[in-house]
Amino acid sequence: MACLLPVAVEGSKCATALRLKAAVGVATYLKTPLERATPMNNSKPGPNFSGGPSRLFDELAKLATDAAGVAQGARREVETVFKSQAERFMDQMDLVQRDEFEAVKEMASRARMENQALREELDALKAEMAGGAKKTTAKKKAAPKDD
Repeated sequence: MACLLPVAVEGSKCATALRLKAAVGVATYLKTPLERATPMNNSKPGPNFSGGPSRLFDELAKLATDAAGVAQGARREVETVFKSQAERFMDQMDLVQRDEFEAVKEMASRARMENQALREELDALKAEMAGGAKKTTAKKKAAPKDD
């Protein structure tokens, strides 16, 4: 690509080279690969390791901190999705909630205690009735019959 003519003939190698220079950019095309890799000023985004090993470690620490933040965010997102899927699954299963279960359990306990009290009262009434019936039959037997 030694063609330096200001006007290139269409179809020649020189015209193709000029089009390539225009597409890539003259400044980038003229730089060597080493010049492109090292920034000349700090205005460009990205890490700048020109400060030595401590600067390198600072950049690595920033990178690790950012990665940890991203990992935490991803973990929270996965937990949220999993929790919502589990809740949806439980809703589809038509399972009872814990507080509803505890309320019904308390109601059943009260009903059992009430049944026990009623059973004791019924037994007492039966005993009283049975005792009263024996007395009446005893009185009938003891009374003389009038003919």
